[in-house]
Amino acid sequence: MSVTERVDAIRRLVSSENRSRKELIEGVLFSLPYLAIFVVFLLYPLVMGGYMSLFDWNAITPAESTFIGLENYTTMFADPAFWNALGNTLYFVAITVPGIVVVALGLALGVNRDIKGKGILRTVFFSPYILTVSVASIVWIDLYSTQYGVINHYLGMVMSNPPQWLQSRLFAMPALAIMTMWWLAGFSFVILLSARQSVPEYLYEAARLDGAGSWRMFRDVTLPQIRHAIFFVIIINLVWGFQVFGQPYIMTGGGPGKTTETLVMYLYQAAFNQRSFGYAAAVGYVLTGILVVVSIANYYFLGGSND
Repeated sequence: MSVTERVDAIRRLVSSENRSRKELIEGVLFSLPYLAIFVVFLLYPLVMGGYMSLFDWNAITPAESTFIGLENYTTMFADPAFWNALGNTLYFVAITVPGIVVVALGLALGVNRDIKGKGILRTVFFSPYILTVSVASIVWIDLYSTQYGVINHYLGMVMSNPPQWLQSRLFAMPALAIMTMWWLAGFSFVILLSARQSVPEYLYEAARLDGAGSWRMFRDVTLPQIRHAIFFVIIINLVWGFQVFGQPYIMTGGGPGKTTETLVMYLYQAAFNQRSFGYAAAVGYVLTGILVVVSIANYYFLGGSND
């Protein structure tokens, strides 16, 4: 290599390093707004919540808070009301998450077919999701009403004693789950419909040439291709399910007999009714831990990896 060629090579190397350094600086500057939001609204509250959970927290004068170590956690795990709220939350999640995924997937596959009015159907299926939790709850309080509700009006034609939905220990939680599925399935429906429409048609043509029927194409083509979308929908609904608060707070107040009191309601009462902010922070940390464990388990068992 001549001297001139060596000088050119060195110049190209220096130019490449300068370009990489410039791209790195631009990348950091581009990420700064997100990093600032992440630190202020997620990282700081997370760290502060863990710190508060170790204190008998004084919200008026935090400097006078008393350090009590893990006492909030030991008190919480010894409280039957905590386990009741956790059990109710798990029951709610066990009903709503599979229900929402199945309903949303069925609607997405149905609307994806070549049928008339599918544009209107997409709007109808998604529209409940734009309602606030208070509006959706009030609508379903009326629907469940034992005096003038539409549901019991029609059930009364075939049943002599229709359920008292929100007043029944047996039916109150399923009633909340049905309302939640109606309210939130629209979001999952849009995600799954988008995923289904991104599946290449040649895969279905190849399956048809191979003699596959509708069920086999669904099992061997559709499900594997939209697996990541299903995983995302499950995770999102798990997070929503464990954080459920508005529906039981408005529709049942946690009753009857605390059969619909969820973990977030328990946290809310500890913080704002009992003024035990350190205890409420401990409950919040346990809830966060549950969500992390459930999300990791779903990642490994439901194929969330990118293989």
